[in-house]
Amino acid sequence: MLCVGRLGGFGARAAGSLQAGIRARRVSTSWSPVGAAFNVKPQGSRLDLFGERRGLFGVPELSAPEGFHIAQEEALRKTELLVDRACSTPPGPQIVLIFDELSDSLCRVADLADFVKIAHPEPAFREAAEEACRSIGTMVEKLNTNVDLYQSLQKLLADKKLVDSLDPETRRVAELFMFDFEISGIHLDKEKRKRAVDLNVKILDLSSTFLMGTNFPNKIEKHLLPEHIRHNFTSAGDHIIIDGLHAEAPDDLVREAAYKIFLYPNAGQLKCLEELLSSRDLLAKLVGYSTFSHRALQGTIAKNPVMINLFCRTLKDFAMIREMKMKLNPRNSEVMPWDPPYYSGVIRAERYNIEPSLYCPFFSLGACMEGLNILLNRLLGISLYAEQPAKGEVWSEDVRKLAVVHESEGLLGYIYCDFFQRADKPHQDCHFTIRGGRLKEDGAYQLPVVVLMLNLPRSSRSSPTLLTPGMMENLFHEMGHAMHSMLGRTRYQHVTGTRCPTDFAEVPSILMEYFANDYRVVNQFARHYQTGQVGTVILSQWPLGCDSWPSDLSVVPHWGLNFNLGFGGDRYSSYSSGIVCCLPKFVMKSQWLFTNIGFLDSRKEGSLSPYTQHWKC
Repeated sequence: MLCVGRLGGFGARAAGSLQAGIRARRVSTSWSPVGAAFNVKPQGSRLDLFGERRGLFGVPELSAPEGFHIAQEEALRKTELLVDRACSTPPGPQIVLIFDELSDSLCRVADLADFVKIAHPEPAFREAAEEACRSIGTMVEKLNTNVDLYQSLQKLLADKKLVDSLDPETRRVAELFMFDFEISGIHLDKEKRKRAVDLNVKILDLSSTFLMGTNFPNKIEKHLLPEHIRHNFTSAGDHIIIDGLHAEAPDDLVREAAYKIFLYPNAGQLKCLEELLSSRDLLAKLVGYSTFSHRALQGTIAKNPVMINLFCRTLKDFAMIREMKMKLNPRNSEVMPWDPPYYSGVIRAERYNIEPSLYCPFFSLGACMEGLNILLNRLLGISLYAEQPAKGEVWSEDVRKLAVVHESEGLLGYIYCDFFQRADKPHQDCHFTIRGGRLKEDGAYQLPVVVLMLNLPRSSRSSPTLLTPGMMENLFHEMGHAMHSMLGRTRYQHVTGTRCPTDFAEVPSILMEYFANDYRVVNQFARHYQTGQVGTVILSQWPLGCDSWPSDLSVVPHWGLNFNLGFGGDRYSSYSSGIVCCLPKFVMKSQWLFTNIGFLDSRKEGSLSPYTQHWKC
C-alpha cells in the first residue's frame, strides 16, 4: 500500500531470529504465537524480573521518573547545538535535514512524555512526564519565534533556483516548517513575539489540565439514582461511581444517567475551559487572525469557518436513528446526545441479523489479532511477532509488544499494545506515536515506535477477552493507524506516518474497518475460543463486501457539529474525516485493494506518500 524503504541485512536477520507469528487457520483451540500472546494467560510474571532494567520503551534513562529530567536536558542541549548549526549553514537541502533532526530530538522526548503523563499507573512517572512536556513545549514555541532560525530557512525558500533543485519531499518539509513560523507570529516585533510564546505555553498548560480533568470519574449519592439501574455502575459506600458514558447500554435511563453525571459541569473545568478559549482568542488576534478557528484552519482543506458551516449544513440528519428510537421508544422519540452509539448498533444488528452475544465467542482477542496478522501478511507481506519486553520496558504487566516485520524489507518498527482496562487509565481508544521514523545521516533508518491504547475487558477464568463486532471493528481501525506509522517511511520524521493532515490520517484506519466488516475477511479468522470451530451459520449473516454498509455521513448529528463549531471550529477534522468513507467504498468496488489477499483477483496499484503540516510534536 505504501512504499517501504530497504533495511538491508539487519532486517532479514531480525526476521529470522523471531518465531513465526502466522499459521494456517485450523480447527483447534491452539493459537499461533501472536494469538497466544493475547489469548493465553502467561504462567507467572511476563516480565523479566532478573534481567537488566532497560527503562520505558527501552530508553535507559527512563528506568526511574528522574530520567525524564535527564532526557529533556539532553534534548535541550542538542537543540542549542542544532540551532547554531542551522544558523551557520549556507542555504541548501542540508538546512532541511538539520531542521528535521531538531524536530526529532524534541519530539522523541515530548511524544513519549505526552503518552506517559496520561497512561502510566505511577503518579511519580506521570508528574515527571508532565514537566518534561511543558519544558519541551516551551522550547518548541521559542523556536517558532526565533528570528535567526527563521531567516536561515527563509534564505533557502527565497532562492528560486535552490527551491527548484529540491526534491518534492524536501521542498514540502521546508514549506511546512516555514508555515509554523508564520502562524506563530514570526512577523511580530520582539515584545509581541514574547507575548505569543507566553500565550502558547499557557494554552499548552490549560489544554493539558482540561484534558486530564476529563478522565476523572464522577460520583453521586445512591439515593439520587433509581434503584433498578444502580447495578450498572460501581458502588462505593453510599455513592455510585460513574467512570464512563455507558454508550452501548440498552436502557435509555442508564445512558442518560451516565452521560449527565459523568459530564456534569465542574466549576474548575469550566473555569479552565473559559481561560483556554480566551487565551486562544488572544493569541489568534495577536498573530493576525480574526478568530482562533481561522488560525487553526489555515492550510487545511476546510480553509475557514465559513466552509465548515457550509459542510455542516449540507449533511443530512440521521433519520435512521430517529426512526429506530421512535420504533423502540415511541413515548420518548427525540434523539438525545447519549443515543447515537447505541441505536447505530441496534440498526446494524437488525439490518444484518447481527446479535453481538452470538458473535463474541468467535471474536476472542487472540483470534482477531491472528486475523489482522493474516490480512496484513496477504495484503502487504507483513507479519506480527510477539516479543518479550525487557524489565522496565513497559508500564503495565499486561502490555504486549509486537515487532512488525516485512517479508523482504525486514524489521519495520514496534507496536506496544495497551489493550486492557485498569484503574486511572483514560477511557479512550487511540494511537500514540512514541518515535517517528526517519532516514539518519549514517544511512540507517530510525524505526518507528507506537502505542495502541484500548479499553477492553480482561480475560476471565473461563474465557479469554471476547470482543463484540464493534470492538473488533475498532481494533482494526486502530491497527490501521499503527500500520500507517510503520509503512509511512519517509526521509524526514516531520512527515512520517500519521504526521499528515488529520483527515488523511483517517483513511488507512477507516479502510481497515471495511475489511473488518467483510465476511470474506472475517471468515479467515473467526473461530470459537473453546472448540476452534468456525461459526459458519452465524458468520453467514455477516455482510459480504462494503456495499452492504452505509458510507455517508448521516450518522453525524447536527447538534454535535454545532456544539463543536461553536466552541472553536478547529475540531472540524474529527467529523470531516468521515468523508473518506467514500474513498474506501470506491476503492473496494474497484477491487484493487484485495491484491494478493486470495479473495479476489486484482491488480497492484501505486504507493501513497502522505505529508504533514506541523512543526509541533
